Amino acid sequence: MNNIKHLKQIKSFEDMAVFQKSYKLSLEVHRISLKLPKEEQYGLADQLRRASKSICANLAEGYGKQNISVVEFKRFILMSMGSSDEMRVWMRYCYDLGYITKEQWERYSEEYKHVAKMLNSLHREWGKSP
Repeated sequence: MNNIKHLKQIKSFEDMAVFQKSYKLSLEVHRISLKLPKEEQYGLADQLRRASKSICANLAEGYGKQNISVVEFKRFILMSMGSSDEMRVWMRYCYDLGYITKEQWERYSEEYKHVAKMLNSLHREWGKSP
C-alpha cells in the first residue's frame, strides 16, 4: 500500500499502525516490569514503563498538534524514535541482569527496531502531498 495513501486514512493517533504496535508492546513491558525485583521497581522497572509509554504518548500528543504544525508533529515522532531506541537499552539491562531470557531480549530488541523503522517512515512521509 502506498504510504501517503495510507496516511490519508488516519483520522486519529489510534489509527496509526506504529501507535497500535508500540501500545501493545508497552502493555507487555509494563507487565514484565512488575515482575522485576523490589529493589528495581523505582529504577529499572520505572524506566521501562516510562520509556515504553512515552512512544505512544508522544505520538498522541504530536498528532493532536499536527493540524497546527506538521513540523511539531514530526518533532514528537523523533522523540518517539528516541524512546524506541532507549527501550532497547533498558531491555538489554534486563537481560544482562538476568531478569529476562535471551529469547525475550532478542524479541524485544527486534520489536523496538521495527517500531523505530515505522516511526522513521512516518516521519519521512508525513506532510507530503499525494
